[in-house]
Amino acid sequence: MTQSNNQIAPGRCFLEKVRDRLTDEERQLLLVIDPAKLPQHVAIIMDGNGRWAKQRGYLDRIRGHEAGIDSVRTVVRACGELGLRALTLYAFSVENWKRPQREIDALMNLLKRFLREEINELNENNVRLVASGRLHDLGEDVLAELHQTMQATASNSGLVLNLALSYGGRAEIVDAVRKLVADVLESKIRLDDISEHLLSRYLYHPELGDPDLLIRTSGEMRVSNFLLWQIAYTEFYVTSVLWPDFRRADLYRAILDYQRRERRFGGVTEA
Repeated sequence: MTQSNNQIAPGRCFLEKVRDRLTDEERQLLLVIDPAKLPQHVAIIMDGNGRWAKQRGYLDRIRGHEAGIDSVRTVVRACGELGLRALTLYAFSVENWKRPQREIDALMNLLKRFLREEINELNENNVRLVASGRLHDLGEDVLAELHQTMQATASNSGLVLNLALSYGGRAEIVDAVRKLVADVLESKIRLDDISEHLLSRYLYHPELGDPDLLIRTSGEMRVSNFLLWQIAYTEFYVTSVLWPDFRRADLYRAILDYQRRERRFGGVTEA
């Protein structure tokens, strides 16, 4: 999306388009977002589903995962409305395969349902779906739904929604190195050609670029093996809000906090 489009997204003109969807708090937050300083790529560690279910007396963590789908839908729509370029959601890690099989099965069923039911929503909002991770670990039924939704949204030109599935930051780096070494052995590249820039091209979706802003819900202060290469200079925002309770106002607050940061990328600012 061009800068000119970004400049008219938030503020009063944009507010008129979504007024009926917003609470008073959301309207006020949106009005103070600076359209010239929007993060172009936001990544989110969606944490707290299990605690959300426990706090409400549910015996099953799965109720929290189900509730979290509403937050995904809301945030995807809000990011698209703001004109952001990419949103990466940490949906299922490589470590999550260690969870009880019943929970894994439930998560995979929720994923299939989301992919199946959200095709129209994604297309209506011009969102393109991609996925990052060791996707071959997913079941054939999940892969079929994933590929169908990616294909159905492939021509959309707005927000790119990147689902991190069977994903690990270390695994991504290992997979990138394997591909790079294979190209060296096949004489496609030379050892002297290897650089940070070159290695980054072997990551799952290098075209998305590094996240400008990483949001973690539920208050945990760790990155949990997420986008380890890409977050070298990413701004972090941690909120105690549990993921199923995360809504537009929470996203807007994270963006406003980001806009108060001074990003120097290791340099210094002139006095």
